[in-house]
Amino acid sequence: MDMALQRARDPRGSGARQRLTAQDWADAALAAIGEGGLAAVAVEPLAVRLGTTKGSFYWHFANRDALIEAALARWEELGTEAVITEMETEPDPGKRLRRLLLRSTSQAAEDPLEVSLLATAGQPRVAAALARVTDRRIGYVAQLFTELGFAEDEARRRGLLAYTAYLGHTQLGHAVPQSLPAGAARDHYLNGVIDTLVRPG
Repeated sequence: MDMALQRARDPRGSGARQRLTAQDWADAALAAIGEGGLAAVAVEPLAVRLGTTKGSFYWHFANRDALIEAALARWEELGTEAVITEMETEPDPGKRLRRLLLRSTSQAAEDPLEVSLLATAGQPRVAAALARVTDRRIGYVAQLFTELGFAEDEARRRGLLAYTAYLGHTQLGHAVPQSLPAGAARDHYLNGVIDTLVRPG
């Protein structure tokens, strides 16, 4: 996701003008949401950002709502499915859980997109995407707890607890970043959170 959003923030980085795809527009819309919320998704400013015209937008999308739908689908793909696929390369569920929490909190601290989406949860399209992503993420973390030997109900409870810890850390990291440890102390703190989560009841 970082590379995709970086391209959207600096579309002329490669020097040569290329034909834009619907994905380029979706990535640019995601970058705009991260920077200014859903209200920042406007065709003309995105066209300027991408170094193109509004005609390119209308070639790919019927309207702004269609672009928002595509951007949210792209967020689901990059921020959830691609992350899960990456985590699955680690066979040990305990290491996978640790790696997932460390990676996710680190990325969320650098990218305001998740916080911006949560702030616009009252918008029906965002609410639907948040519901799907939340269910998928909690389900995946619960699966890791099941693989660690917890009963299904307990695994689900711990998955929810892990996800609320992640969201709380993310919100606090953007609202009051000085309240959280940094560097090695941050990793030590997060490892402590994971140790608490995996401790038998």
